[in-house]
Amino acid sequence: MMENIGDKFEHIRVVGRGAFGSVHLCRRLSDGKQVIIKQIPVEQMTREEKQQSLSEAKVHSKLDHPNIIAYYDHFLGEKSIVIVMEYAAGGTLYDYLQQRHGAFLQEEEVLNFFIQIVMALDHVHSRKVLHRDLKSQNILLNERKDTLKIGDFGISKVLDSKTKASSVVGTPCYISPELCEGKHYNQKSDIWALGCVLYELLTLKRPFEATNLPALVLKIMHGSFAPIADHYSSELRQMLLSMLHRDPQKRPTIRQIIVQPIIFGLMYCLYTDIGTIPCISRSSQRPSFSSPVQLQGFANEHPDSALSVQKDFSAKDGECKTESVAACSAVYYWGGSYSTPHHLPLPSSDTEIVSISLGRTQMAGLTRDGRVVLWKTKEKEDTTGTTQAKISISDSSVFYPVFLEEKAGVHIVQIVCGNLFTLLLTDRGILLSFGSGSNGCLGHGDYNDVSQPKIVEELLGVDVKAVACGSSHVVVLTREHTVYTWGRGQNGRLGLGKSDSFVLPQKVPLLAACEPEQIYCGHDCTFLLTSTKEIYACGSNRHNKLAVDTPSHPHKEEAYMFVPVKTEPFPDVQVKSVGAGASHTAFLSEQGEVFTVGSNQDGRLGTETTETIPNRVIKVEGFGTSKVSQIACGDSFTVALTEIVLSTWHSCSTSGT
Repeated sequence: MMENIGDKFEHIRVVGRGAFGSVHLCRRLSDGKQVIIKQIPVEQMTREEKQQSLSEAKVHSKLDHPNIIAYYDHFLGEKSIVIVMEYAAGGTLYDYLQQRHGAFLQEEEVLNFFIQIVMALDHVHSRKVLHRDLKSQNILLNERKDTLKIGDFGISKVLDSKTKASSVVGTPCYISPELCEGKHYNQKSDIWALGCVLYELLTLKRPFEATNLPALVLKIMHGSFAPIADHYSSELRQMLLSMLHRDPQKRPTIRQIIVQPIIFGLMYCLYTDIGTIPCISRSSQRPSFSSPVQLQGFANEHPDSALSVQKDFSAKDGECKTESVAACSAVYYWGGSYSTPHHLPLPSSDTEIVSISLGRTQMAGLTRDGRVVLWKTKEKEDTTGTTQAKISISDSSVFYPVFLEEKAGVHIVQIVCGNLFTLLLTDRGILLSFGSGSNGCLGHGDYNDVSQPKIVEELLGVDVKAVACGSSHVVVLTREHTVYTWGRGQNGRLGLGKSDSFVLPQKVPLLAACEPEQIYCGHDCTFLLTSTKEIYACGSNRHNKLAVDTPSHPHKEEAYMFVPVKTEPFPDVQVKSVGAGASHTAFLSEQGEVFTVGSNQDGRLGTETTETIPNRVIKVEGFGTSKVSQIACGDSFTVALTEIVLSTWHSCSTSGT
């Protein structure tokens, strides 16, 4: 039974019981406000133990913050110490996370909660108090479940400037490595516990769990925990790692956490209206050229002609002037009935496209801030009112740009398109894919289609540096110079020594001398460029497009393993990059020279004639004094970018580029 507490409170129900007392929900009769009353039995306590039990009330009375359970009063009864405090009707943070049943919080929600905990802990530490039992069960929510409040200061300790705590206290799953070792500790142990709580917000699980205490301590001492999902920002993940550093000296202080840009920028917004912050997610015939010619047509569609209207409110008398402002980027396409470039619309004038990629039906661009733009086709109706989904590319007005729906905090650094599928690489080395799974190119272990980007889970824990793809195979390069391939294996394009296909990434066996730095894919072949500027190739060698034919093997049809490219002038020429078409290849040297090999049908090799020259690598002339900086190949054409102009040579029978 609850000890008589006079005529001030009406008992409602018991909230909980533990080794140190009981907790009751009561109603304060003076104003009808619901409060929590905590009773700590003192009948069997000595005088010293009673004084120690009063320390919770003393510590709590020092604190006054909107994110800390409010202290109202305390008094000593005949049989117990009674502490009166604020009631939080939303339950514990632990229960809130468990009730989500595996549905992750969005980054805005995580930061909303985390900042509140950080500010509360800053208040605690500023009063020279250690909480010593910070955990999700001791963090409570208001009724609307948008405001957090730290509670339970039962084992808190007030420190002077020279004191370091030494007693082993706290919940085992949240104790720091220094506590496990029995060492002195300070506020940095609270930072460790704060990191554990942040981990729970990100994963809905505790970072350190085990079936017994020795195993738990071992995990904590090793600092081993499962990685965070890549849909959270790198800044947030890096901050978590710093808080869970095994060396307390290398953990940040609470003030160092507050001044992090990801925290400080949101803190002001949060505290202008605490408790009411919504969480918003972020949501005809053409000529043929056998030698390089300058690409024409951009004069009529210059980037400066892609303008937006910007209002100027600095005019006098309240007038509003308008002026034209050049867009940051301009993207062009040509093909079908268009023999000259035509401008594609952008989501806004400040969208800056830094790279583009094309698939069988996809057109995608990557912005400087790591977002993906997709150009889709509008549906239009014919005279009968029937919707037509298939629209000719000759109608430039049918394309409209949309941002790919993204996960919060994901920053894309590379995008590649294959035959009906797309792969995205994040700045944290995480690979995602979406689109058609018909050839297993999504890397998810099946042939299912995926409409939104999904992590290639087989490569989690692998730091991916670059990704490339052909029409139906994928190649990945890691920062440790390891290569993985998957998809269609016909012609040996995967470099695995056989023509089998795979739906999961496979590690490629490489020669000891082969240390890849760059990767390139053609329709049915793959190239590796090493740190010493040597080339290795595998896949179809039709028309010697891999440049691997030798006098002893003049007509090698396929290479099932990566073999060195040794046809003259290689390997003497140091290669900078590779462009691979369906039946020809272009190599760009470090000196800005272009070499081509393969079928010369329609002049795609860039020679004076269109005659095929078997087994030979051709040096392309016609650039004058200009130095080529980039090279690319389509199925039957080649494009080179020089310091001055864009040149192209291609087939007149090609339907589009």
